Amino acid sequence: MSNLLSRLWRPRRLLLVFVVLVVAVLGYTQRWLGQGLYWFDERNVSQSQRDASIWLPGYRAVIQAKPLADLDDDEPSDLTYNPESKTLFTVTGMDPQLVELSLDGEVLRRIDLIGFSNPEGVAMLSNGNMAITDERRRTLSIFKLSPLTIELRAIDTQEFDLGFADSGNKGFEGIAWDPAQQRLLLGKERSPTAMFSWSSDGTAGLEGKMVPLPSDQLYMRNLSALSVDPRTGHSLVLSAQSKLLLELDEHGQPISFISLYGGMNGLHKSIPRAEGVAIDEQGTIYMVSEPNLFYVFRKEPESPEPATAEVPAS
Repeated sequence: MSNLLSRLWRPRRLLLVFVVLVVAVLGYTQRWLGQGLYWFDERNVSQSQRDASIWLPGYRAVIQAKPLADLDDDEPSDLTYNPESKTLFTVTGMDPQLVELSLDGEVLRRIDLIGFSNPEGVAMLSNGNMAITDERRRTLSIFKLSPLTIELRAIDTQEFDLGFADSGNKGFEGIAWDPAQQRLLLGKERSPTAMFSWSSDGTAGLEGKMVPLPSDQLYMRNLSALSVDPRTGHSLVLSAQSKLLLELDEHGQPISFISLYGGMNGLHKSIPRAEGVAIDEQGTIYMVSEPNLFYVFRKEPESPEPATAEVPAS
């Protein structure tokens, strides 16, 4: 009987393996095809549209793989820019902290996050308000940050439940405030990779419920971080596993992208695991990668059109 069962199970096992392989190949193929569509769509963007967008193909790495001092084992995640202090903030998950950085990647301040479990996302709101997402606790915490803050207790923040109780370690990693549309953007890492919005004026309150956004054009293996450009209102969507940074317009349509592989956009080596992105009012893009690396991208000035020599009249 056991031999018979073994003979019956063998072809089914082979079929199962085949199906798994097909699904995996199709998944990766779809994402590569999707990125091919991004590239094709970029070719059809007019110059006026490029001028009104971030236009990522014009960026080059000017600081790359700079170690963040004393953050070797802390795994910095996400990044946000504070226009008032002209500094950056990231969060760490191994030892929950909010860390303030200079614009060239120097550690300025550490703030202990007491009662937080696995902070993954951070966003600067308005008037000194800040938001942090805790992936393990599935919460969004909003609080007032001052220059003198040295510790923050979760119990002292305004907390909101993000749902997805069964998401485990695949919850919300991306968060950004969109002042033009008065909303928070939230990104779920995977299973599924998706984006949501939640009405907010940038203070401690949220209005209504979290609303899903169209995410069928996010050809990414995961979603690591979000940021909103204060000049154009366009969004930056970062994927560590796909090594991709994507620009979406105010309607959520892809506009441009860059690859984070070595040899692309001035990168000497691939970014190992990009976990956070931020953009300032000048359009400079900042990025952090695990284990503790810091990057800066700036847009290269466009070369002027060559002058056309005048032909003398005969």
